[in-house]
Amino acid sequence: MIQTDPDRFVQGILDGNRRMLAKTITLIESSLKAHQEKASTVMGKILPHTGNSIRLGITGVPGVGKSTFIENLGVYLADKGHKVAVLAVDPTSRRSGGSILGDKTRMEKLSAHENAFIRPSPAGETLGGVAAKTREIMLACEAAGFDVILVETVGVGQSETSVASMVDFFLVLMIAGAGDELQGIKKGVLELADAIAINKADGDNLKAVEKAKGDLDLAMHLITPESPTWTTPVLTCSSVIEGGTQSVWETILDHNEKFKTSGEFLQRRKTQTLQWMWALVEEGLKQRFKNNEKINEKIPIVSQQVQNEKMSPAAAAEILLSYL
Repeated sequence: MIQTDPDRFVQGILDGNRRMLAKTITLIESSLKAHQEKASTVMGKILPHTGNSIRLGITGVPGVGKSTFIENLGVYLADKGHKVAVLAVDPTSRRSGGSILGDKTRMEKLSAHENAFIRPSPAGETLGGVAAKTREIMLACEAAGFDVILVETVGVGQSETSVASMVDFFLVLMIAGAGDELQGIKKGVLELADAIAINKADGDNLKAVEKAKGDLDLAMHLITPESPTWTTPVLTCSSVIEGGTQSVWETILDHNEKFKTSGEFLQRRKTQTLQWMWALVEEGLKQRFKNNEKINEKIPIVSQQVQNEKMSPAAAAEILLSYL
């Protein structure tokens, strides 16, 4: 049981105390009502100290080398004096046993760096729940002084949309020589991308990477840019060469500067905060519906009537919702 006074959590975070940051994250992830209330108090107090980071979302098909990429970029930034936090949104972690924990052991150099903090994602019941926790963890890391937050998606699918809605820059990693270069990546994901980076641009793979870059450049011309300020570039990078991801970071800084100048940076964050609020409202309504005794009494009766075609699903839903 976590007994510490909320002000001790707040002070610990603001002092950059790793232990208190980790304890706060445990509090945020807890489903106990007392812990949630305490976490809410802590979040309210640290909120004025958040927002001073570049939030970067990273996704990619399996085998693209996300862990190696994150380690290479993370070490490059940490060596330059940035404080780097690596978080993850993994809606499947409860079933798979948490592939992220494997990532942490693979990122040996980064996890040992004094300027880095790696946190596996919570295994939530729903993706919305996982994403909500990740947003709060991201703010806690910002208040603790981390100025670059890397949010990794592990599941391929809805998690991309979720991560894209909480970051300043969304990067899609690709590999060459995997047959169809767009295999496993939906058009919707490419539309979300602020940049595409073809990884493993080294050794004998360089020719294949250049071809893949040409194909992707053509594909991206068919997608209308979201912003007049920015056209999604297709980059190449290597995660096994020192500084091999530097060009990606320079692109992120360029995007950051342009979006801040045009006012889109602040607008995007405001929109994301509102989206977060409505996601929490939906999540809260679902929980209240599940926990409502009267609804739970009526569900078997109403369900039976729907199954026997004595009531339409729409009418049944209306009846159950009327008890909220």
